Amino acid sequence: MKTGQGLQLLHRVSLALVREAKPDGLADLSMRQLSILMIVYLEPPPHTVRGLAAKLGVTKPVITRALDSMGKAGLVSRKRDEADKRNVVIQRTVKGALYIEQIGDMVAAKANGELAGIAQ
Repeated sequence: MKTGQGLQLLHRVSLALVREAKPDGLADLSMRQLSILMIVYLEPPPHTVRGLAAKLGVTKPVITRALDSMGKAGLVSRKRDEADKRNVVIQRTVKGALYIEQIGDMVAAKANGELAGIAQ
């Protein structure tokens, strides 16, 4: 895939995510929230607030605010680490897994269209 095609793909996917955001469907997430969600669902657990902050190069309060919004949407949940009460473990949810699957389907569909040269 060439640079222009990659940018067109990102453009089409981001537009589709915004257009399809609704209370009972896809959430309208920030790039930071989407990055956190991808880490939680695509990388092996456990995931902690501290670990996510280090991975993204931001502070723990930044992660906490993002998780607050994502938790309200039902995409993730949080639980105190029983082994180390200072840590908060981020857990996957069924709704979050379905959301990630929808994004994957959307990216695949847009990529197939882009690679085939079809304007979507």
